[in-house]
Amino acid sequence: MASYDVLTMGRVSVDLYPEQLGVPLAAVRTFAKSLGGSPTNVAVGAARLGHRAAVITKVGDDGFGPYVREALRGFGVDDRFVGTHPTLRTPIVFCEIYPPDRFPLLFYREPTAPDMTLARDELPMDDIRDASLVWTTGTGLSAEPSRSATLAALDTARGIRIHDLDHRPSLWPHGEDARRWAREAVKRARVIVGNTDEMEMATDSRDPETAARALRALGAEIVVVKRGMDGASAFGAGGRADARAIPVEVVCGLGAGDAFGAGLAHGLLSGWTLERTVVFANAAGAIVASRLACADAMPTPAEVDALLRKATV
Repeated sequence: MASYDVLTMGRVSVDLYPEQLGVPLAAVRTFAKSLGGSPTNVAVGAARLGHRAAVITKVGDDGFGPYVREALRGFGVDDRFVGTHPTLRTPIVFCEIYPPDRFPLLFYREPTAPDMTLARDELPMDDIRDASLVWTTGTGLSAEPSRSATLAALDTARGIRIHDLDHRPSLWPHGEDARRWAREAVKRARVIVGNTDEMEMATDSRDPETAARALRALGAEIVVVKRGMDGASAFGAGGRADARAIPVEVVCGLGAGDAFGAGLAHGLLSGWTLERTVVFANAAGAIVASRLACADAMPTPAEVDALLRKATV
């Protein structure tokens, strides 16, 4: 039996959410602290859905490092693969919240983030090899040594390999070719997931079907396109599966894509059809969009099922 159901790798942060919504950072008086970082949120979401999960990442030797580890354990995520960089600081991220669709982020990851220093020889290769599902992200491809480590993890994994395009232009150094490295990951992964902007980055097309065709031609078996308020679409050998948007009162869209990712992993691990999987993932994302924060907002299976029942009434 595999050691982990879900093993994610990459970005971690401490997210600071404004408690005054709809105003710029300059006008915010108080913030709420939460665990963040896309692959970290996916691990938390997978644990909330009942899976044994861990995240491979690094924090700084500062007060936020113990907070990250404690928060992970509190969410039921194994923190044994959280390393510590001796000089770099744990990243923090400030966000502004303008519902329903504008949530600017301000990253503090200079001169670089500890998670970007993950090197191939630091990876728990046996655990990666034995995990039922391994999740990597595009941010991990933006610089060395994390880039080589990310590709090595995909090369090593024997289970379901999911690569989240996770394109954050501000985190890529000038002159780096994001499309080139995204396509290298696509060649190694079984499942590719991203939003419309990320599909355009990787394929030069915003049309879900066209983008999926291009990525499947590179080797991906399944391509999943998150389309925000238009729902989501998945493309595999059996054709296309769509999930309609579920009406919710949007509080904060941040983390919705990560909840979607956890739901996607849950469906694939459960052996569901592609349609059932994308519908469940879409509902998980909708729930987090209706809540403030990311990791803390991840839903349980009962909550997702309840929303789906309500949506079909």
